[in-house]
Amino acid sequence: MSILQKQIVNGVILSLLLFLFTAMIIFMVYPLGNWGLLFERRILDLPFIYIGPSLSILLGVLYGVVSGLYWKKQFTAIDVAMRELENGRNLPTESFTLSETQSIWSKIERVYKQQLEQTKISQRLANEKAEDQEKRVQEMVSQERNRLARELHDSVSQQLFAASMMMSALTEPKLHSEDREAKQLRLIEQTIQQSQLEMRALLLHLRPAALKGKSLQEGIQELLVELKQKVTMDIKWKIEPISLDKGVEDHLFRIVQESVSNTLRHAKATSLHILLIPRDQFVIMRITDDGVGFDLEEGRTGSYGLHNMHERAVEIGGTLKIVSLKNQGTKLEVKVPILDGEEDTID
Repeated sequence: MSILQKQIVNGVILSLLLFLFTAMIIFMVYPLGNWGLLFERRILDLPFIYIGPSLSILLGVLYGVVSGLYWKKQFTAIDVAMRELENGRNLPTESFTLSETQSIWSKIERVYKQQLEQTKISQRLANEKAEDQEKRVQEMVSQERNRLARELHDSVSQQLFAASMMMSALTEPKLHSEDREAKQLRLIEQTIQQSQLEMRALLLHLRPAALKGKSLQEGIQELLVELKQKVTMDIKWKIEPISLDKGVEDHLFRIVQESVSNTLRHAKATSLHILLIPRDQFVIMRITDDGVGFDLEEGRTGSYGLHNMHERAVEIGGTLKIVSLKNQGTKLEVKVPILDGEEDTID
């Protein structure tokens, strides 16, 4: 039986009991001499004895309907709130006038707040666990990259260097010779030298992305000084002191690594110039070589390195432009806005 039906039945019973109780008191105070009059007197063609109970039943039904609808609305609101709570959604906004329903609603709100706090705690723990796991993975990756870089440098790189020295010793007496054997030896020497450049580019990629406590200026200078000792390329740089956020410095450093690696592997350049200066509320980084150049359209569609450098520049709010001409070299420029502080204007 629903709450509405229960309230109607209870209203009818209550109204009949009140009618009987009231009638008994009236007849005890004012006794009737002739009880037959109750059946003889008519109102609206009905005996008077039927009018009282009928009115009582009608009033009981009206009371039951009104109170039943009211309680049904209250319990429906509580049921909806419980379903929302069960499904983890926000509670609806309701107002209750009875203290009993207000008490129930207050308990539901407390349970909702506790559930919300538990959810926040669970999400925070999950985020902390994911961040901690990501840090451990990054640390393991960094250690493994360092290990591979050391092993390649101590084994393959040294063997390539030794092979290059031996080939130089073999080709030096035949430097101007044009016989088939001399040409083949020179070709082998060039292949070994190119392999050395490829190895050095690979070692650049294997280095950790972070500067590890160094400034961008110190990191680039250390990278170029080490590279200058290992390749015959003319390497020059101009790097002015500049204070940047850690994330911006890391991205710029990775762009330098990627660009220098591409130069070593593909450009066949004899010179490399790097410029890093703050001007007009921007930090400007230019990397220029005099290599063979490349077709920009082919590079955009086929080079993961160019795409990666472009994404890194965009992530720090900057722009990346590349100008490259066949046999005339390549110039890469990254321009990143400086969000605070003022820098000198360009000359």
